[in-house]
Amino acid sequence: MNMEHFPPQRIAYIRQTGPYGPRNKQTMEALKDWARRHHLLTESATLYGIAQDNPETTSPEQCRYDACIVLPTPFQVDNHVQEAMLPGGLYAVFSVQHTAGAIQLAWQQIFGVIQQNEYQLDNRSILEKYSGDMTMQANCEICVPVRQA
Repeated sequence: MNMEHFPPQRIAYIRQTGPYGPRNKQTMEALKDWARRHHLLTESATLYGIAQDNPETTSPEQCRYDACIVLPTPFQVDNHVQEAMLPGGLYAVFSVQHTAGAIQLAWQQIFGVIQQNEYQLDNRSILEKYSGDMTMQANCEICVPVRQA
């Protein structure tokens, strides 16, 4: 686990509403296609996958997943994506292979590690981050918003 402070970031995103699963990947691929057309999918690009809802407390049909890319300044979005500001703050960052097994194992360990390091969860969204070479490989970072306990 690394601790990182993220600045606020302007993002473009495509939202998928419905059960989490294969459609999340399709939504991310749609965002990547859009980003390629606009010459944004470069080695310095940062992508985020954001599950906006907890599937234990939100019905599968209402769960929202956002596939996001950080926008350069200035860049004008078109009607294929939405624009938002991702709030900054302190995050506990876990590097994992982007496989179902590795991510499942990470989720089983993350919250215990955060608590052992005397941090508390913050109410911002948890992020799956893909940057640099990660956008082309099967690696990601799970970024959990935290604050000092």
